[in-house]
Amino acid sequence: MPPDISLEQWRSLIAVVESGSYARAAIQLFKSQSAVTYAVQKIESLLNIKLFTMRGRKAILTPIGQMLYRRAVALVDEASDLETAAHTLSAGWEAVIHLAVEILFPTPVLLECLGRFSQTSPRTRIELVESVLGGTTDALLHGGADLAISPHLPAGYPGNLLMHARVVAVAHADHPLHHLDHALTLRELRAYRHIVVRDSGSNRDERQITTVDVDQRWTVSNLSTSIEAVAMQQGFAWLPETHIHARLQSGELRPLPLREGGIREIPLYLVLAHPDVAGPGTRHLAETICATVSSMNERVTTQPSPDGNIR
Repeated sequence: MPPDISLEQWRSLIAVVESGSYARAAIQLFKSQSAVTYAVQKIESLLNIKLFTMRGRKAILTPIGQMLYRRAVALVDEASDLETAAHTLSAGWEAVIHLAVEILFPTPVLLECLGRFSQTSPRTRIELVESVLGGTTDALLHGGADLAISPHLPAGYPGNLLMHARVVAVAHADHPLHHLDHALTLRELRAYRHIVVRDSGSNRDERQITTVDVDQRWTVSNLSTSIEAVAMQQGFAWLPETHIHARLQSGELRPLPLREGGIREIPLYLVLAHPDVAGPGTRHLAETICATVSSMNERVTTQPSPDGNIR
């Protein structure tokens, strides 16, 4: 039997709950207030339940209303995903793919991935957002990315581990920290300027990037600015090894001789924003990224790192 309650009626309930009133829900849905009120009353009538109860002058959801609201949100989201999947499949490959990438991911590898993808689908546009820490999570949660390379897996988002990015504490070869002639402790860094890149997420957690308690700190928005600041002897920083490889090889920058914490391994995951309804272009781009990174890992497995170790 077909359901007695339509998706539009469920949408009305959701709008009333989330906006806080019938009047605001009506504006949000571009309907009259009486139409929204009737839709909610129709649900109550058909199911013989009370969705709201009065507490003073405020209407709040009953326990049954809370359960139905949660299920209604899931139902409407599922219907929206189904429509998106149908449109995507009927249109073939997507016209645009939104990709969010953590800045720790090697830029040459990223560009190689995009180049390989474009050989297959040259007319698919790529909208790339290069983010820091929480910025990638924001893109996934707020619909800004179809595919992401992220250091975190948001709750409810499955992902595959792509690689570990090595982040190295470095300073210019002539920085005073390189003239102390002993293994350094984190405490000894306090007297020197720390260069950090700002979290691009909306809910910034400074503890994730300012793990050293220092008196002097510059916070910048771009990784390239951080690298140039260190190269100009303005401070020290933890920088992704792949981004400063040439400067390490030339000796311009040198790893700090820290007793511990000098090298950090940051996991990077490949995450589909909507794995059940991802379009063929998004899936092909994900496969291209996995294959390219796998090939890169094979090439560097036996190469020595700047600290002399084989990895």
